[in-house]
Amino acid sequence: MTKSDLIDKIAEKAGRSKSDAEQFLNATLSTIQNTLSSGESIPLVGFGTFSVASRAARTGKNPQTGAAIQIPASKTVKFKVGSKLKDAVNN
Repeated sequence: MTKSDLIDKIAEKAGRSKSDAEQFLNATLSTIQNTLSSGESIPLVGFGTFSVASRAARTGKNPQTGAAIQIPASKTVKFKVGSKLKDAVNN
């Protein structure tokens, strides 16, 4: 499903125009991004939890040459699925 498909589904389910649905989706995604950027987690009961995790610096390998390279520390986004979403996907 593409972002455009998602906007169409939101507009259909909410009974709103596609431009309204696009504004809602963009506002939601922006809010999630800003909240995670500030280091906060977003628990959505029954759906899941978005959170930020830190990855330590580590040594990796260049797959073409086999040479050791340093991979810097970074942050990543994690998503832990909620029970209702898990049940919906499995049924």
